[in-house]
Amino acid sequence: MNASSKSESFLLNNGISRFFEDIGNNVILLYQTLRYFPLAPTQLKRIVEQCYLMGLSTIPIVAILSFFIGAVLALQTGFVLSQLGAVEFIGAIVGLSMCREMAPVMVAFLLAGRVGSAVTAELASMKVYSEVDALKVMNVPAEKILVMPRLVAALLIMPILNIIATTIGWMGGMLVSKFINFIQLAPHIYWRNLKDFTVFPDIIDGTIKAEVFGFAVVLIACNQGLVTTGGPREIGSSVTKSVVTSMVFILLTDFFITRAQL
Repeated sequence: MNASSKSESFLLNNGISRFFEDIGNNVILLYQTLRYFPLAPTQLKRIVEQCYLMGLSTIPIVAILSFFIGAVLALQTGFVLSQLGAVEFIGAIVGLSMCREMAPVMVAFLLAGRVGSAVTAELASMKVYSEVDALKVMNVPAEKILVMPRLVAALLIMPILNIIATTIGWMGGMLVSKFINFIQLAPHIYWRNLKDFTVFPDIIDGTIKAEVFGFAVVLIACNQGLVTTGGPREIGSSVTKSVVTSMVFILLTDFFITRAQL
């Protein structure tokens, strides 16, 4: 085996080893954190603060993106359906697509890019500058005050963000359907068709996805921050790895959850 082959084999084995090591670290962190979930009422102030950071400050960008995703979805499907004389089904397509797929995935991506990166940077800074070690010396578990409030906040805020994203996406689709020349679908027909094909279990399925994605994104961000070693330069690498890992997890998990729900 030549030097090039040995180098490629080493990189592959090292990558696989790091992959399973990351999974193990996330599982261990989850196990250690779940023990403190019954103590959530004692961390109410931190939970409320994290709900604000994850939720209220994220709503504007969620609203903007949801509106235009619903609008583009109606525009693209409307162009095809107008050729088939079936524009009345735009409501069904936009309704189901937003609540079952587009809204939860988009909200999770925003959470990974906006909140996950910030959480990783904050915890990585604390780890690099020995603040996490100081907590251990004082016998204060990092999982209790740094991880658990963020995971609880994600569980509380993700259904709200998902419902907001879904509703605004529907409205974007309705406005496009009404005002675009080659569609011109009356709003009452749009909403009637959406209501006929989009039922409450579809909304529940999307909410379940959002909960799973949000919980995983925050867990990955916390773990990546707490395992950061080295100097300040490593903080940027940890943030990048956290966001990329979260997005890959969202896409992979989305397939299996969707398959289980169908």
